[in-house]
Amino acid sequence: MIFDCDGVLVDSERIANREFADLLREIGLDYTLPEMFETFVGNSMPRCVEIITERLGHAPPDDLLDRYSGRVAAVLPGELQAVEGVVGLLNALDHVGVPYCVASNGEHPLMAVKLRAAGLLDRFEGKRFSSADVARPKPAPDLFLHASGRSAVAPGRCVVVEDSPLGVAGANAAGMQVFGFADVMPEERLRAAGAHTVVRRLAELLPLLGLSTPS
Repeated sequence: MIFDCDGVLVDSERIANREFADLLREIGLDYTLPEMFETFVGNSMPRCVEIITERLGHAPPDDLLDRYSGRVAAVLPGELQAVEGVVGLLNALDHVGVPYCVASNGEHPLMAVKLRAAGLLDRFEGKRFSSADVARPKPAPDLFLHASGRSAVAPGRCVVVEDSPLGVAGANAAGMQVFGFADVMPEERLRAAGAHTVVRRLAELLPLLGLSTPS
């Protein structure tokens, strides 16, 4: 089972996009939080910089991403939590011996910060994969194929949980079954991207996967 990180394992989307919006406002771009979700969620950081450059008409400051990472790293320990239901889902997977990993368009250092703040870092030791590891980020299938290959599981036997249309599209392109998690993203956008099933709570995945909470 392959999990996206932001918005699936850790409840970081609102926090990170709030900080990102504040930073963009300082360089002359004004986005509401819903606009941030629509524009940036699911994209790799290099792609985010491309979007910002297109909107500004010139490249943003060289230290933009370092400033963003610093701000997010400063606020996450006090605010970030694991997404509701994720611990129970991981426990159920452990109980029946189903392997799992995380595959994120985010960079490795910030991904580790987020998982540590949510108390999940140890559960994904040696099982963290980033778009920095492959040639193309989501929505290309590269990251999902890399994760399945490193996990020694055929793509057709992988199940993916994604909360962004880009991630859903990438998992579909990799030939994997995709569950959409509709928290910050509208359900219809996940279905349009190819999510086979959409849930609003992670606990809903247990019966769909034939799992139960370990006693």
